[in-house]
Amino acid sequence: MKLSRLALAVFAAALFSTSLTAITPRTVSAQAKIAVVDLQRAINETEEGRKAKANLKKLFESRQQGLDKKQTDLKKLKDEIESQKNVLARDALEKKVESYQKQLVELQQVYVDYQRELAEKEGELTKVIIERMEKILRRIGQAEGYSLIVERNESGVIFAPTNLDLTDVVIQRYNAGEGNEGGPAKKPAAAKPAAAAKPAVAGTP
Repeated sequence: MKLSRLALAVFAAALFSTSLTAITPRTVSAQAKIAVVDLQRAINETEEGRKAKANLKKLFESRQQGLDKKQTDLKKLKDEIESQKNVLARDALEKKVESYQKQLVELQQVYVDYQRELAEKEGELTKVIIERMEKILRRIGQAEGYSLIVERNESGVIFAPTNLDLTDVVIQRYNAGEGNEGGPAKKPAAAKPAAAAKPAVAGTP
């Protein structure tokens, strides 16, 4: 599943605690604390994300079956035209060719419509998941003093040390129910128990 264009920025109040006149590019650089997160992987490895992926797969397979049938019918018509083009009357042949061209255009439109439908469904299924992850990331940013948290894929990050990658933390806290309306409230020590479950999360396909 591909995400819509997304970049997350969390500014810590501590970064601006110094007087504005005292801030220089060098001091800002020294105080900046930046992290990255791979939201695509996080979605794929959360329980709800896997369910959404399964639902999308079912929808894709059902739509693919419809496309396959239309393609098969169109191929039969094309083969029929090829085999009869020398024996059919001109008017009859022209009608078959016209029918083939019309069905080909319709098939192409159906394909475009299916692609749009799948993209819309993906957005619908992942919207709530992404919103919860944003809440979790804002809490992490504010609690741990991050100046900036960027989405790894959308920002073009090529490399980042493991200790700057918050993806596993987001997955663990999301699966624990954090960020959900009416779900368990975040506690200061909530991240530690989640760390103990890391091998189970990392082992998921």
